Amino acid sequence: MSTLVTGGAGYIGSTVVRELIRQGEDVVVFDNLSQGHRKAVHQDATLVVGDLADAGAVDSVFRTYDIDAIMHFASHTLVGESMEEPFLYLDTNIRCGLNLMRAAVEHDADRFILSSTANLFGLPDEMPITEETSIDPGSPYGESKRILERYLHWLDRTRGMTFAALRYFNAAGAAGPDHGEDHDPETHLIPIVLEVALGQRDEIVIFGDDYDTPDGTCVRDYIHVRDLAQAHILALRALKDGKSRVYNLGNGNGYSVREVIETAREVTGREIPARVGDRRPGDPATLIADAQRIRDELGWDPQFPTLSDIISTAWDWHVKHPDGYASVSERPS
Repeated sequence: MSTLVTGGAGYIGSTVVRELIRQGEDVVVFDNLSQGHRKAVHQDATLVVGDLADAGAVDSVFRTYDIDAIMHFASHTLVGESMEEPFLYLDTNIRCGLNLMRAAVEHDADRFILSSTANLFGLPDEMPITEETSIDPGSPYGESKRILERYLHWLDRTRGMTFAALRYFNAAGAAGPDHGEDHDPETHLIPIVLEVALGQRDEIVIFGDDYDTPDGTCVRDYIHVRDLAQAHILALRALKDGKSRVYNLGNGNGYSVREVIETAREVTGREIPARVGDRRPGDPATLIADAQRIRDELGWDPQFPTLSDIISTAWDWHVKHPDGYASVSERPS
């Protein structure tokens, strides 16, 4: 039996694939490589290049391989883009997810992990954010994930498919010196800061410094990508008990944009010029996760709890691979 990982050539998906392989699992990766990298996929995983929008291609994967579980990472994921191109998210993300769910039901794959998001919570009234915090998606991207969560709820009720929706906050860090974060365009704070440290950008722009936070800049909860991967594997195994569940994933600590920049200066020994720009529309002042539920129920124990730990692993990757996966010679083992 195999686990199907959609988007398994992407940053988070490929890290989960590595952890599954390390633990002796058979893995099939399904990815159109529009955002992912062939070289990011572990050499022991089977890579099928295809698009979830093609229902026939999705069905073919299930007919070809003995799939009993799915981890679904493939998605358009940019909050700002979703505000400009809502149909790309409210149509494509949902249609692709439905193609996958339909094939899973038809081929009796009865465990499903959904890569969900903290953007479900928009501008929350309480902090830290728990699984009971009111859901009010902050963008069409968040709305697309909410709709997929609801579809999984009904497939659990009507078809017995158990699922885990993992709502994570800011994934960061590198899984190893040869396996890290490489997006085009890059939109995440930590890799952008490190690109400044490498001289690939002139400066980092801070989007507003007048928020209601200790130093006026936005505060976010950062979680190391390997800790995120372990949470996915724990959740997948837990689904064997036939009970669906929802978990928030974060470290429970908030760091401001200025704190991220200063920590990166300490880790890299570089100056990292910064300037303050205008606020971005829709940015909440603070987002911090309460992940106590998954700690209590599944024994999840993050191994990279500090911002310094997270940035250090990312820096090792960026120094060794300044051009991302273009600097990598072959698929990792």
